[in-house]
Amino acid sequence: MNAKTSTSANEPKLDLLKWAVVVVLVAAGVFGNAYYAEESLLYRVLGILVLASMAGFVALQTAKGIAFWTLLKEARTEIRKVVWPTKAETRQTTLIVMAVVVVVALLLWGLDSLLSWLVSGIIG
Repeated sequence: MNAKTSTSANEPKLDLLKWAVVVVLVAAGVFGNAYYAEESLLYRVLGILVLASMAGFVALQTAKGIAFWTLLKEARTEIRKVVWPTKAETRQTTLIVMAVVVVVALLLWGLDSLLSWLVSGIIG
């Protein structure tokens, strides 16, 4: 229990160092892309992808990165539990929504016309 507490006390310092490494890697990618602007786009994109993957790997080693990865795994599990609508249900729902939009638009147009007619009648 004490070993766990002592390592967790050092983790914020290590996390700060890891985030600094991530910032340096991202800055290197931005600077390198600008510095090597005359080079082939393919080489620049490959370099940025390598640096981004390294930065992502380092970021996933932090406490927030681990929490983010856990969130992604849990979200994937929850998405698998969703019962997706069939094509027929989707089509019916879409048609209902479109019909309601048309009805509300007509009501608003009628109300706007009525109020416009009243105001122009009052103003003269």
